[in-house]
Amino acid sequence: MEELRPIPPAPKKRPNPILRLLAFLLTLALLLGAVALVAYRDRINLDAIKRYFTYRSLERSDSGQIDSFQFDSSGRGGFSSLGDDLMVWSSAGVRLYSPSGVEYLNDALSLLHPVADIRDNAAVVYDAGGTTLRVYADRSCIFSLDTEQGHEILSAHMGPGRTLSVVTQETGYKGVVTLYGSDYQPYMAIRLSTHFVMDGILSQDGKTAAVLTVGQSNNTFESALALYNKTGDEAFARCSLGNNAILDLSCSDGMFWALGETGLSVVSTDGTTNLTYDYGGAYLKDYSLGGDGYATLLLGKYRAGSSATLATVDAEGKTIASLELDDQTLDLSASGRYVAVLTASTLTIYTRDLRPYALMDNTMGARNVVLRSDGTAYLTSGESAQLCIPD
Repeated sequence: MEELRPIPPAPKKRPNPILRLLAFLLTLALLLGAVALVAYRDRINLDAIKRYFTYRSLERSDSGQIDSFQFDSSGRGGFSSLGDDLMVWSSAGVRLYSPSGVEYLNDALSLLHPVADIRDNAAVVYDAGGTTLRVYADRSCIFSLDTEQGHEILSAHMGPGRTLSVVTQETGYKGVVTLYGSDYQPYMAIRLSTHFVMDGILSQDGKTAAVLTVGQSNNTFESALALYNKTGDEAFARCSLGNNAILDLSCSDGMFWALGETGLSVVSTDGTTNLTYDYGGAYLKDYSLGGDGYATLLLGKYRAGSSATLATVDAEGKTIASLELDDQTLDLSASGRYVAVLTASTLTIYTRDLRPYALMDNTMGARNVVLRSDGTAYLTSGESAQLCIPD
């Protein structure tokens, strides 16, 4: 009979020292990379990578910057960034230019008081107090609204997903807010007869509409935000903004931001939070609500003079950072996580905590800056513009 013998276990394979060394080096590289990203997060970021691939094909001058280009503009108006392009809007209409100066759009209009609002790569341009409104996206006009006399447009804002809110006058009411879907069919109208309607805007999720009203409370001027659900006829919350004339309204970081002459109010979309950042008697010289989750304010002790304080304020109504400026500020712009300050000699781009991110000479004598979320900025002067790209 054959004897069964147990099979001896296979000898253990000794670990390959080269593989162990490679694994150690890979782990070390990942660790050092994580530390570097934390230490240099203001310099090493996805925006720099995006800028490299987006603009590397553009022709540059000897200084390394994109060459300036000429544009046509007449009358009062302003400049905005729409996608990668520069939108020039004025009393004569709307023009759209690529970073290299190619004109993609030329829409001739007659606007007495032109105003523009940008959101989600779509722009609304309208005649405040007039009857003309246009929406632009994908380098074309995608919606036109021409109201009748007696239904003049008071304000308009783009909403999420290219939706739209428009405030108009209407006989028998003190203002009407009409909400349009992405197909630009009206789906809701809020008509008020007790308070004057000044503005209206949709929340980031499109579920809540904030209506800015003015009136009197105990014989005192009062601004307020009334909040509405998309399906509700009555406001579910009313938040007093006090005796403060509101200059601008926006939505960011899940909050409504109401910027006034004497203070900034931040209201939650459910109406349970109403925070105020008081200017402490300082004059509001300039501002931008274009940052993601913060407001940028330029405050001065006096109306005139070059000295001012630059401050960023978060959604809790608290100061993120402040910086004293001595040079005359020509223009101020914020977008994404960046803040741009333009003086007669330089363009300085800061992060939201006001740490210097990039410094460029204002060689073209620019008077306006349009900052974009990737850290690039358009400088405009007279009828010329230039895209500035941080190193």
